Amino acid sequence: MDVESGKPSRTGTPQFRGAALRLAAPAGALAAVAGAFAYVGSVDPYEPGHYPVCPLLRFTGLYCPGCGGLRSAHAFVHGDLTAALHANAPAVLAYLGFAVLWTVWVVRVARGRPVRVDLGPVHLWTLGTLLLVFTVVRNLPFGGWLIP
Repeated sequence: MDVESGKPSRTGTPQFRGAALRLAAPAGALAAVAGAFAYVGSVDPYEPGHYPVCPLLRFTGLYCPGCGGLRSAHAFVHGDLTAALHANAPAVLAYLGFAVLWTVWVVRVARGRPVRVDLGPVHLWTLGTLLLVFTVVRNLPFGGWLIP
């Protein structure tokens, strides 16, 4: 309601407008991620020439932690979870982690609460160590099953 005229407001209540503005950032992030997944889902990374080759793989022959990420995303979009995990298991965990964090972000923003992700040094070192172990193992002979 417009306070002066007593007529219904065209722009909605201030509370609704505030919530809509707060949800703009999560909606934009979801749109960007959905667009990226839609592109990777429609352009097959198994066909050469569509995406650049990993520089580390090209120059050293070693697989980095991200190698197979596009193939993993392509398989994930097409619902082939086994192929997605085979191509790059940490990437699949990152997709699921993004979904959880995005949901928490939306719920907190919709309720008007601040969004804080407190990753301390222990969390970051643990994540880095796990990615390093994954990278080393996938480049050793017995880790051949982790090669994309």
